[in-house]
Amino acid sequence: MKSAEIFRIIVLVVVSSCNAVFAQEGKPVLNGSEKAAPPTLNEAEKKFKELLTNVTLEGRWCSVKDGEMGPEKQDKYTIVSVGKVKGDSWIINSLMKYGDKEIVAPIPVEVKWAGDTPVIVVEKMTIPNGGTYSARVLFYGKTYAGSWTGGDHGGLLNGVIVPKPN
Repeated sequence: MKSAEIFRIIVLVVVSSCNAVFAQEGKPVLNGSEKAAPPTLNEAEKKFKELLTNVTLEGRWCSVKDGEMGPEKQDKYTIVSVGKVKGDSWIINSLMKYGDKEIVAPIPVEVKWAGDTPVIVVEKMTIPNGGTYSARVLFYGKTYAGSWTGGDHGGLLNGVIVPKPN
């Protein structure tokens, strides 16, 4: 299965279960008419938010199975915005195409910090009929690099962060 297909499956599962994630944290799910106070961001978090607002991640990925790397393939991900929920919990709003439709999918992730370098963490996300996946993607300058695993296979990805024209 290609990483883009896996990503799309993850997004569909996340979109359908996003309210449940917040409900499990004991917080009420906002219905759109209520407004929660946004969390305060430190300087590194502000830069991360700015870095991933209205951008496209353009790069390559390759599969890894049994210690062997597969051929590189082109990949693109469009990110509309990111926002901190609380603590290490963030939402990445990603523009997704499903068939001929485009949707903005809210993807809950954790953001950890290696000094001033943000690392997106997805840990053991189960996809119905698709397996369980984990991923780590770090952002440095205008680049990203990471890896993902899904049971007996995984992959590597890397590329550049390209701002979308206004």
